[in-house]
Amino acid sequence: MSNSWFRLHSAVYLLFIQEGEILLLRRANTGFQDEKFSLVAGKLDGGEDVWQAAIREAYEESGLVVRREDLEVALVLHRNSDSGEWIDFFLTVRSWEGEPSNREPDKCSEMDWFPVDSLPSDTIEYVRRAIDKIRRGEGVYDSIGFDT
Repeated sequence: MSNSWFRLHSAVYLLFIQEGEILLLRRANTGFQDEKFSLVAGKLDGGEDVWQAAIREAYEESGLVVRREDLEVALVLHRNSDSGEWIDFFLTVRSWEGEPSNREPDKCSEMDWFPVDSLPSDTIEYVRRAIDKIRRGEGVYDSIGFDT
């Protein structure tokens, strides 16, 4: 048995959907999946729960104001990747205040609405998988990157 502690990273992803379109952003200058589309998202900072992290990230990245009662965890994804193991929380946002704007142009080169049933081909693959599973109502848990 190893003396080192297992480390698990965690992040939140927000699904802002209106009139059949979903808000996506193109990552830039982050060192992870740059030039690909993702959702408004971010790591948990510690000392905050999933709801607080989602509310914080929504405002930091898009300027949108979200309340706890407007969030619902739609999928938890346990992901094994080159950067370690992750627990990703995908939350649907029922309502919000404001219009989205790119508040982190150093990390995001584009932010726009796209048809939720026709995501851009350069959407991050695990993000695409999560969105598709949520749209089809296929459970609340998934895992990828582990030997079966």
